[in-house]
Amino acid sequence: MKIALVRPNYKTHLITPPLGLGYISSYLKSKGWRVTIIDGLNLNLSNDEIANLCQDCEVVGITCLSDFYLEAVDLSKKLKQAGKIVILGGVHPSVLPAESQKESGADYIVVGEGEVTFEELIRALSLGQNPYSIAGVFSLSRQTEFKPRELIVDLDSLPFPDWGQLDPRKYQKAPHGALVKNFPVAPIVSTRGCPYSCKFCASPRFWGKRLRFRSPENVIAEIELLVKNFGVKEIHFEDDNLTLRREHAMAICNLIIARGVKISWATPNGIRADKVDEELLRLMKTAGCYYVVFGIESGNQKILENINKKETLADIEKAVKIANKLGMMTQGFFILGLPGETEETIKNSIDFAKRIPLDRAQFLILDLLPGSALWEEQKNNFVVDYKKESYHEPTWVPDTISPETLKKWQPKAFRSFFFRPGPLFSLIKFFRLSQIKYIINRLKDFKIFNS
Repeated sequence: MKIALVRPNYKTHLITPPLGLGYISSYLKSKGWRVTIIDGLNLNLSNDEIANLCQDCEVVGITCLSDFYLEAVDLSKKLKQAGKIVILGGVHPSVLPAESQKESGADYIVVGEGEVTFEELIRALSLGQNPYSIAGVFSLSRQTEFKPRELIVDLDSLPFPDWGQLDPRKYQKAPHGALVKNFPVAPIVSTRGCPYSCKFCASPRFWGKRLRFRSPENVIAEIELLVKNFGVKEIHFEDDNLTLRREHAMAICNLIIARGVKISWATPNGIRADKVDEELLRLMKTAGCYYVVFGIESGNQKILENINKKETLADIEKAVKIANKLGMMTQGFFILGLPGETEETIKNSIDFAKRIPLDRAQFLILDLLPGSALWEEQKNNFVVDYKKESYHEPTWVPDTISPETLKKWQPKAFRSFFFRPGPLFSLIKFFRLSQIKYIINRLKDFKIFNS
């Protein structure tokens, strides 16, 4: 049985190797299966082209986030018309399995962590066995009660992602963080999950608020493989929060230093400001970290309390100042349109971003994600529209602000922050002509020069 693992093409600013597919591919290969990864996003393939590449495959697994749910549904239908067994996985179908299967026509939904569930499913299919009793497999056709899959306890037991099929050298120069220090860039994760319950995030639902760790030795072995075999010069830690356990982050840094790994690295997915201190940040810099991103969300303390952030503006300011003092580049993520948002609180966020020493800031409009606490609270108060552009068009707005006002403030926030000498220099410092089309697309999408 030959298997294809696919990511559809869709509109986005980020084109990075899909680690989830990479892990599933390497796990399946370790069990003897033949697997092909088709990254329609990186290869800029239409769904018809992807379906054509799957002609000799019997089973096709499609990864699916809310950002490209409609593209995944369309691809699933095309593959079903071609007689394929289709399996959907990822956060969106995991939290909305019945809707996802009904609308896509897929045969099965893999709910939650996918490696073991996917392998057990295709093994049952290959042997003609009943797959419906497998934990983590959802189907509207099943006759037994759905059983969730237990999370993998030992992450070191998983093989590294299938980097041979996700070669970082072959990816477009549109990394997380946009303008970075070195190419090729490779993303990795040293942990899975997050114990916090921020109301805008679907991670608590998907991972069950459990945090699991790879050993530092396992992480460094993967970095060394990427450097040696693929010429990687920069690593992006895409953990929900790399520094949540201080000893874990410090051990990784100490191993990078001890083994003389020459690599620059960053945390573009964000870290919590209250989980770093000067000693840790200094060690991170010594180990090659030049760029840290903080999930700030708002410059108004009441807004942070409304979303259960469990962090203070004082925590954030202190961490950013320490990183800046150490010579690290800093960025803050801000979300516009959170519960309680007003024009005044948006101004608070802009003023806070400009007052603390951030080199970059990202101002995104709240996108209510299936699986988040806010989605559950507000799902009866808005009409779901998967056609809208994520982070540009509001899904839902609180009654304290209008959609028109919210949309007006996004480009104003970007202009107010970046049209200053410091942030402009930070962008110019890492600018490359090879990235020009991605930068222009970002400027156009965020309406930086017109609104």
